[in-house]
Amino acid sequence: MYFRAAMEKITEKILLEKSSPRTNKLEQIKTLNLSRMGLKSEDLPVPLLSKLSNLEQLDLSGNMLQEIPRGLCLPCLKILNCSNNDMEDVVSLEALRNIEELRLEDNLYLTVNDEHKVVYLLPKLRMFNGKDISSTAHHIRHGSTEILRKRVIGVWERSFSLPDPITAQSLAAVEKRFVNAACSQIKYGPNSLSEYTKWRLDMIAKEYLKSLTCSEEGGRVTDTNDHTPTRENEAPAERRTCDLGGNSITSPQKRTRNNSEVAAEASPRKSSRLASASPVETSPRKSTRVMSTPQKTDPVMSPRKQARMTNVDTPECSPRKSSRLENISQKGANKVESPRKAAKSIISTPTSRPAKCESLRKTVEDQTTAQQSKQKTAKTETDTPRKTARTKLKIPQEPVSLQPFHVLQCHSRQDSPDDFTTQLWACAFEPPQECTGGGISGGSRTIATCGGETLCVIDCESGHVLKKYKVPGEEFFSLAWSTVLMSRTGGSARPCNILAAGGKRGLVKLIHPRVSLAFGEFRASRRAISIMRFSPRNASFLFTGTYENKIFLWDIGGLDRDYNFKISKLLVLETGTTPLHLSLLPTSPDTHLLSGCDDGLHIFDIQLSKNTQKRNEEMEIVFPIYKKKDKKNTYRTIDGLSFLSDDIVASKSHMQGSIYLWSWSATWASWNGRKKEVPAVVLAELQWSSTDIPYLSLGTCPGYGYVVCGDEQGRLWMYHITDTMMEKFKSGKTISATEVLEWPSPVRAGMGALEGPSINSIAMDPDLHYLVALTDKNMAVVWKRESQ
Repeated sequence: MYFRAAMEKITEKILLEKSSPRTNKLEQIKTLNLSRMGLKSEDLPVPLLSKLSNLEQLDLSGNMLQEIPRGLCLPCLKILNCSNNDMEDVVSLEALRNIEELRLEDNLYLTVNDEHKVVYLLPKLRMFNGKDISSTAHHIRHGSTEILRKRVIGVWERSFSLPDPITAQSLAAVEKRFVNAACSQIKYGPNSLSEYTKWRLDMIAKEYLKSLTCSEEGGRVTDTNDHTPTRENEAPAERRTCDLGGNSITSPQKRTRNNSEVAAEASPRKSSRLASASPVETSPRKSTRVMSTPQKTDPVMSPRKQARMTNVDTPECSPRKSSRLENISQKGANKVESPRKAAKSIISTPTSRPAKCESLRKTVEDQTTAQQSKQKTAKTETDTPRKTARTKLKIPQEPVSLQPFHVLQCHSRQDSPDDFTTQLWACAFEPPQECTGGGISGGSRTIATCGGETLCVIDCESGHVLKKYKVPGEEFFSLAWSTVLMSRTGGSARPCNILAAGGKRGLVKLIHPRVSLAFGEFRASRRAISIMRFSPRNASFLFTGTYENKIFLWDIGGLDRDYNFKISKLLVLETGTTPLHLSLLPTSPDTHLLSGCDDGLHIFDIQLSKNTQKRNEEMEIVFPIYKKKDKKNTYRTIDGLSFLSDDIVASKSHMQGSIYLWSWSATWASWNGRKKEVPAVVLAELQWSSTDIPYLSLGTCPGYGYVVCGDEQGRLWMYHITDTMMEKFKSGKTISATEVLEWPSPVRAGMGALEGPSINSIAMDPDLHYLVALTDKNMAVVWKRESQ
């Protein structure tokens, strides 16, 4: 029994033990379950498995298969489950041509291009990942094939002819030029399916050339080495993915032909049916919280923290594996849900369950009155010397007054009102570019939020969820807005606000919310995306921090009128650890990047004038708290980072219990160009919570001089940094919060008041009319400034 874990090779005895019905002959087995055995592709013995001549159902889920072994012959196999593996190649499935039902969910490296290949290669396939794909499959196998075939023939007739005489060498040369011309000249379908399209063009071109040579006299081939054109499974350098059958990513051509299908909106009830019901998987970020983050020395874990660590059941899933997009029929293509139906609002507008919200709204209104008394925290002493800031903030001297306005529960899994476990990770206000002319309006009152498998675009004033995008199996960690140019008829261009989002699947999803269109995806990493940031100077430049300990700089270019775009990789920055926050210098965003990581604050030179594409850090900024390191904690996890002004930076370390304000220019000036570590020129230290929960990020509002950070009890610590306060920084004292806003304690009917959650993320609009706080319990809280 001790060696049982290593004995995973398939034998005849194991096949008989795991078969149904029970028999002593391999030929009589109809159902076979080989799931969760840790099998790799080389562990599947083809000669032995090929004896299962009557096998109809095979379960290989939960293994480590990269492909189905070549040469496997199972003529009666109709149902195959290969979910939760490491599948990278689907062409090997071609031999199993009688399969009618196939499952390939939770294979990280498979894209929609691979899914289209599967549908083409298996002519009898009708159920894919639990969905009926009959209509989609017919179009893939016949409709698009006929269109591509006609275009391939057109390329041949315009530019090619058979060589004379026909030899193997001359035919091979013509084939190579013909295939290359077909793949480069023929454009069909969305960019996200370019790999599948080239794969089919390669196949069709070779088949057509072969048909021409077959019609010639066979004796004309004079070379003794027979040459038969072979299929090539080309994989372009950049893979762009979308959903099979037109899921969230919609081709521009399809949008033009059938706009009603593309803009189809699904109610929450319908979305619940479409969403996957599989158990929640371990996300890289959650597993990091459980295993990689230093904890306090107290051996007794608090119930709150224990709940934070264990709110997701993760039995046997590898953190690097992620769920696949669940495929839906063409009719429900775009998964842009109806805002009025999709919003699960605790405090919301009358359109969202008004009867259930009444008692909650009253509770919050009562507490709004209580918030009028500003709570001040006690000041504590520190021995760290401070330097005065050289930059005047020029901000309003009077603090603002914020009151809770809405509490929204709009990221629930399967739209369940009982979901208080989905963690919300990032939010950002929309730029004001498209604030007129219909669609999304209001400029800085519109915010995008992400968490779980959902992205939401919310109107902070009304509390309405304007747009909602679901990607079943995904867990979004970050998002970013940018204003890019879109080409118009006649050569002119117009600006449009786009949203980029990414998470554990390592894919960047590009969305134009105003027209309810998710127009593209590209793979940014083999592992999860932790943080994203667009450059404010070059609107098409997108930085993506990933769990493979790298930051990539991409240029997505502009958009043509059909939403086609071209991705190019500009830089690869080696962080050595997971990047958690990215900040660009406000005055020169194209020179340096600040990256708050799991093991420190790293500075990178990002000037493109230099020839080196792969770069290491230029220097690391170190803080006084590092001197307190012990065996349990180094205090080097930078889980909060944001510029308060052109020069002043706010940052904090996990378990620091305070927030540093430091000068970028003074710190940079103190660097001699040789040492990697440069001490930060600290201007002030702001008192904050002593929580041991990581990844509670801070936010800043430079126009009003505010630093805000939430804590583990749902409170908001607000610091109004004025010119007068800057003069006091030289005193060396820790600065108390200007105000601490208590958790509004919303009440749900039959459940009582909801306990204060941890505040994962904060965002404020430039004019500080609204503040949005995201929690680890599936609640987005909108605070509004009182009119003065």
